[in-house]
Amino acid sequence: MEISRQIIERGMNMINTPYDDVFRTLLNDCPKLIIPVLNEIFQEHYTGNEEIRFLPNEHFLNRQGGKEDERITDSAFVIQSPEPKNYHMECQSTPDNSMLVRIFEYDAQIALDNGRIQGDTLTVEFPNSAVLFLRCDAKTPDQLKLCLKTPGGDVRYNIPVMKQNNYEIEKIFQKNLLFLIPFNIFSHESKLPEYDGNKVKLEELKQEYVHIREKLEELCRDKHIDEYTKCTIVDMSDKVIEHIAAKYENVKEGVKSVMGGKILEYEAKTIRNEGITQGITQGITQGITQGMIKAYVDLINDGIITLKEAAGRLHVSEKEILSFKDNSTAVQIKEGSVREKLDAFKQETGKNEQQPKTPVKNMEELQK
Repeated sequence: MEISRQIIERGMNMINTPYDDVFRTLLNDCPKLIIPVLNEIFQEHYTGNEEIRFLPNEHFLNRQGGKEDERITDSAFVIQSPEPKNYHMECQSTPDNSMLVRIFEYDAQIALDNGRIQGDTLTVEFPNSAVLFLRCDAKTPDQLKLCLKTPGGDVRYNIPVMKQNNYEIEKIFQKNLLFLIPFNIFSHESKLPEYDGNKVKLEELKQEYVHIREKLEELCRDKHIDEYTKCTIVDMSDKVIEHIAAKYENVKEGVKSVMGGKILEYEAKTIRNEGITQGITQGITQGITQGMIKAYVDLINDGIITLKEAAGRLHVSEKEILSFKDNSTAVQIKEGSVREKLDAFKQETGKNEQQPKTPVKNMEELQK
């Protein structure tokens, strides 16, 4: 099949998968998680404190007849350490013969967007590209190859491949590859029918996710990750499991029951939104702290966690939580729904769920 025909067919059939959305959400909301992945793929030595600057992920390619095709990359960004270095990563869940064509299109457009003209010379720098394969088998290559035949000679370069099933959960934690945790269930995909019909096997899978949850809690307590990052990882794991185990109700509900499911989604969003809202008027540090305390009060009210557990996670005393005041009104520990409290909060701030939201990417943006 000719490449031109591949492009046409791919353009007609390209579908944005839930796994692509999870990949982008992790990168945009918790960008520091990608740095250990870069160290693993490209043998970099980043510390994790480097600045990450995202590049536009929408590109328009001119076609015959004046038509334009839109291309959306999974992730294109620059690491500043100290010299800028461009990266482009794609997440691949199913086999796709046109993937190399797509990567080359993206790489060429990224290179052109950042090209420099000096005198009579145009210089373009292709990004360091890589692919995360969520599904792979014995035929999946360790790297992809591109060859550009130019009048001045051939130019070849390799695109490294990261295979999800090469990373068992202990290896993920050992190498700090927390970005891969939401996709961990892909390593079990072939066994999902067995898990769904065998209580013993399902319990083994659930215990693996209990271990994941406990390790994330430990990393959070030790300040290696923050509460929002922990909750986002859990929430994204839930979304992947929701889709990959859609036909296996026992698996889906079993794993979600030990990971936390939707409750943690509310916890994460409340911590972030209330912390930011309070921070605007009361100061960044104070606001986020108070927003977190109020979020945990909501969880206590709903019976999700105990007062003692909340105090342990927040590293404050039980007395501080009980005496916490919001808008000069003491917060009482009483029965109530997390969902209702979150909806009431959104109505108060005029931000109901139908309105578009612009997420705050970092503290610098907030301070501006």
